[in-house]
Amino acid sequence: MDLSTVHQGVHRLKRKKRIGRGIGSGHGKTATHGGKGQWGRAGATMPRALTEGGQMPFIRRIPKRGFSHNTWRKVYAVVNVGDLNERFNDGDTVDPEALKKAGLARGAVDGVRILGDGELTKRLKVIAHGFSATARKKIEEAKGTVEVLPGPKPPVKNKMRPRPPKQGS
Repeated sequence: MDLSTVHQGVHRLKRKKRIGRGIGSGHGKTATHGGKGQWGRAGATMPRALTEGGQMPFIRRIPKRGFSHNTWRKVYAVVNVGDLNERFNDGDTVDPEALKKAGLARGAVDGVRILGDGELTKRLKVIAHGFSATARKKIEEAKGTVEVLPGPKPPVKNKMRPRPPKQGS
């Protein structure tokens, strides 16, 4: 290698592709858009992975059966009484924020439920969205208190025409 060949093939200032500047440019006439069709027009933004030519699209070919609760399903973080005994001190208030800080309720959840696995020796004030019967019993036996957070409000049905109040009942 010598200094006369060092810069061969290296283009610091690559020239811009000049589209639609006449037939002599090599990119004239259709200006790299091809001939006719959706992709030859302005504003064609549909992802090419979803187009299947003239064939019936895959999402329309597959059967649609079954039922899903995912539109209203609630996901709860589950915490056992034994975990509360390990992570919190006597007299602490345990609420969903404290559980997140302690690393017991991770991720995006709709609420926290306390279950009765393990032993509880500390007096705790536990605030959560739900308690099992054994968890409630163990917390109260340890002289702690249980507070249930309210759930979501039920949806308002037929907002456009509310029912008239009942007469004479």
